[in-house]
Formats: sequence, structure tokens, C-alpha cells
Amino acid sequence: MRLIFFVYSNHFRQNMSRISYICELNIEGFIMNRKEIILNYLKDSGKCSLNDMMSEIGLSISAATLKRDLSDLIKQRQVVTEGLGKAFRYSLSPYYEIFLPINIDEYFEREIDSRRIKNSYNFELLELLGGVSLFTFAELEKLEQLQEKFRKNISGLADELYKKDMERLAIDLSWKSSQIEGNTYSLLETERLLKEKKTASGKSKDEAVMLLNHKDAIDFIVENPDYLNTLTIARIEDIHGILAKELNVDRNIRRRRVGITGTNYIPLDNEFQIREALEGVCRLVNSRDNVFEKSILLLFMISYIQPFNDGNKRTARIVSNAQLIAAGYCPISFRTVDSIDYKKAMLLFYEQNNITVFKEIFIEQFDFAVNNYF
Repeated sequence: MRLIFFVYSNHFRQNMSRISYICELNIEGFIMNRKEIILNYLKDSGKCSLNDMMSEIGLSISAATLKRDLSDLIKQRQVVTEGLGKAFRYSLSPYYEIFLPINIDEYFEREIDSRRIKNSYNFELLELLGGVSLFTFAELEKLEQLQEKFRKNISGLADELYKKDMERLAIDLSWKSSQIEGNTYSLLETERLLKEKKTASGKSKDEAVMLLNHKDAIDFIVENPDYLNTLTIARIEDIHGILAKELNVDRNIRRRRVGITGTNYIPLDNEFQIREALEGVCRLVNSRDNVFEKSILLLFMISYIQPFNDGNKRTARIVSNAQLIAAGYCPISFRTVDSIDYKKAMLLFYEQNNITVFKEIFIEQFDFAVNNYF
């Protein structure tokens, strides 16, 4: 059972006649989510002192308890402080929006033009991402436990069986990555094409070429696992070149503006800025030790920058998997992710620079891969 009640602020601020907070009380545990209330207050109020919060937030707690909650939020990089003495103030961290839990179904109930978004490339984003761990301790612990299971699974696996399972994963990844981009081949039709080179009736030549190119790109990173170990723009372009082969897709960094269906976010349109942004991604990924962070950074940042006229998300998924393979980690096929859910998670990152939903997909798909291959 859940009760919803309102706490009204008696303090009036400029441009705000009244601040209201929706707080949820879990009757089963009689525990209020105080930290969520604090974050909502800071979101509405901006910079404020401890005394401001004590008098306005409507929680029956001591100043010591409030300071302790704020200290926890500071450690989680959701709140920052500035000033000394009487000028000491709390405010939301710039990292807050990256990790803010968002109900994606509610978010996309609003039409494109009614959503408040970051409609252009965020030049501060790479610095923000470079200053924080993208996964929580619990998330990393789960991923590492899954990876340990993968290591045990393959430790006694004969080479022939390992190659067979890698082939199966490559087919699944080729199919799903292409399906996300609108390819209409079924999984069975994809398997027949990649194994027997037999095209499906009623399908276009480009659909078959897209799938065959995916398989070539995956085979390349499996046969050359160290190729993308140290990331460069040239090597990302090489992977894109394999994926774009025999398709009407321009190679190399784009020189014209592109639009993205389903969003008002507009990527960079200057070749030199695009190249600079991609170089920044390479530096950030090469500086990270954790392979999961390397992999997910490439998944959403290559897509966000849109360095090529077409094939950006396909390139991102292959390059992301290349990081996992280079480190001896289980690659991800994305086989069970719904294409619409994947696109929504990506659009959410474009519009809000928020990674929470995309992280869920990444963790779920790594879990699936470990438990269904090898």
C-alpha cells in the first residue's frame, strides 16, 4: 500500500509562488525516501544553505541527519558544495542528470516538440563522463561475477566448440544490430544467408549486404582482437568501412549536417568539431581501466557524435564489442533487446545525456550473453 501526500513550502522565491514536493511513504516499511526529497528540493531551489533546507523541506529530521544524507549524496556525486562559512551552499552536481532515474515510458508519452531537451552536442559531456564511474559498485560486482562465470565456461571448452558458439553469437549480433536499423530479415533467414550465402525472397540486396558486412566486421575483430585495443579514429573508420562496404554510404568523417529520426537533437555538423569530439572519446576510452566502462562509453558516444553519414550505431556496437573481445570478456549479441527499447534508450541519451536506461540494457544483455553462449 502506498500513500502520496504533499509538503508545501512557506517560502516564496523569485519566479516561484510555491514549491510543492511529492513524497512517497512506503506503509510496509514506514520509510520515506529522504534523499529523493532532498534532490527534488535542490532541483527546484538551486543553491541553498542547510538552514534553508531545514526550514523549507518539510522533513521532521535533525540538522545532523540532513547533513548525513547530504554527505552521502556528495559521495554519490549527486550533490556538490561551494563557499565557506555563511556562504556555504549545496546544489545539484553536474553528474546528477547523467544518473537521474527516469521512467522512459512516461518520458516518451510526450511528443517530440513538447519534450524539454538538450538539442545540441554537449561540449562538457566528455569531461563529466571522465570524472565519474559509470557503474555503481553493485553493478560492477554483478558484471564481474558474470564475467567470472564466462571464464569458467570457456576454460574447459574445446576450440571447435568455442568457435561454434562465437559463430552463433556473431549471427545473432549481425541480425539484431541490423534489425535495430530497420533490416527485415528474420533470424532464421539471417542464419541461412550467413552460413549458406542464400538470400531471402522479397528482401532487398542492401539488406543482405548489411548482414554480410556485419559478419565480416565481427570476424575481423575476432581474428584481430588487439586491433582496437588502443583506440584511434582511423581504426574506428576501418570498422565503419567494413560495415559500409557495397552500400550507398559515404566513408570517413562526415562533412555535412545529419538529422536523427524521432528527436530534435542535432549532432555536430562541423567536420573538425566532429573529429575533435571523436578524438576525445578515444582518449577517454584509452584512459579507462575498466573494460565495461570502455565498452558502454563507445556504445553511446559514437552514436551521440554521429561521426558518419550512416552506420553510426552499427559501428558503435561492433567497436564496443571489440573492447570486450580484446580483454577476453564475453561479447554481447543484443539478441533479446527490443529494437524500440534500444532506440528509446539511445534517444534519451541524445536528449538528456542520461545513461540509466542504456545501462540497464547493457547489463541485461551481458547477462544474457554469458548465460546463453559458450
